[in-house]
Amino acid sequence: MASSSALITLLVALGCAAAASAATFTVGDGQGWTTGADYATWASGKTFSVGDKLVFNYASQAHTVTEVTKSEYDACSSNANGENSGATTKTLKAGANYYICTIGTHCAAGMKLAVTAGDSSPGTPAAGTPPTTPSGSGGYRREAGPVLAATAGILLKLALF
Repeated sequence: MASSSALITLLVALGCAAAASAATFTVGDGQGWTTGADYATWASGKTFSVGDKLVFNYASQAHTVTEVTKSEYDACSSNANGENSGATTKTLKAGANYYICTIGTHCAAGMKLAVTAGDSSPGTPAAGTPPTTPSGSGGYRREAGPVLAATAGILLKLALF
């Protein structure tokens, strides 16, 4: 019985650690998601991982946050309907992640963001922009999310048997 309690406690601790491993970035920091910002500079030097969250703060209905492909990003064009609530949170997927504002010429004026998220494996590099190049500034982050999840699964099986 004591070993089951210890395993449950360990599982709870591992779950909390895994949840805490994702970072949250406010796009543009205090300036937010708006025209006139340099999002390539904002992203440079930052390390992004799978599961990290990007928070876009902007004037509701004045801008959009539209997740796009590389070709749409390069062309500043998309047929997709972006979010325009004023507060949008996006969770990063592995690899390149592209976002633009589809209002008027906002994207062409620089309202676009490209970041690359590493796969969260220990030692996996991830970078801001450009999406295909890891950060040269030593931007490495070690995260134990996948390891913790696997360990928790094994411990859960052991606790049940």
